[in-house]
Amino acid sequence: MESRNPAFRGRAFEQRTGGAAYGAPGYGAPAYGRYGYSPAPPQAPPAATRPMTMDDVVVRGASTLLTLVITAALAWTLVPTRLAPAVLAVALIAEIGIWAFITFGRKANAPMVLAFAAVYGVAVGIISHVYNDLYHGVVFQAVIGTALAFGATLAVYALRIVRVTPGFSRFVVAAGLGLIGLMIVNALVHLFGGDDGIGIRDPSSPLAYIFSVAAILVGCFFLLLDFDSIEQGVRSGAPEKFAWYCAFGLVLSLVWIYLEMLRLLSYFTGRD
Repeated sequence: MESRNPAFRGRAFEQRTGGAAYGAPGYGAPAYGRYGYSPAPPQAPPAATRPMTMDDVVVRGASTLLTLVITAALAWTLVPTRLAPAVLAVALIAEIGIWAFITFGRKANAPMVLAFAAVYGVAVGIISHVYNDLYHGVVFQAVIGTALAFGATLAVYALRIVRVTPGFSRFVVAAGLGLIGLMIVNALVHLFGGDDGIGIRDPSSPLAYIFSVAAILVGCFFLLLDFDSIEQGVRSGAPEKFAWYCAFGLVLSLVWIYLEMLRLLSYFTGRD
């Protein structure tokens, strides 16, 4: 199976899953005599890998999201204001490290994905607490907005209003990288003397509203890629462990949408 989600494509992932298409004969079992090896004595066949089901994705996705919510609530409640910047910095560094290990190492399993969700939750909890102190009630509104965006995107995918094609996937990845690039440029300009950066995070600039709306839409587009990967995986008999990759992708997309929703709603809410 060739997934259209870029997180699950490439030779590295194929090697992790045996180098053959899911459900293909000889999955993960190289023929004797390949690469110059002499025929080995007969051995017991490896245990069959159970194919992934939709229930696997639901259970692992819910477990991952629940872990994130719990650690976010704990960070909100337990991290003192004076320590929040330091804890946030550590959580972000750990989050990036685990994300890179899962993404580039192609090693999504329960410990890694749940650890990622836990440290991501700490960062989300601290950020949410700061926003809620400045704009009372905005966190609840952002959660509702994220849930509605998820439901609407799922309906769009189920009704095939938008079809996930290779061209669409390339567009979504390019758009995501472009948004991240603009965020980095904005941070650098702000760091070196520009109080408002390039205007994409300045509430007084129309660019800020356009940027946040575009970022939310791109987050929803990434959800479409996630849904397509899940559907292809179930249909093609992907191994059970692929459900952890799916849970990882879903949480990344949902938190992206939530954080941008939080930012956008804050523009319309007066400070307390």
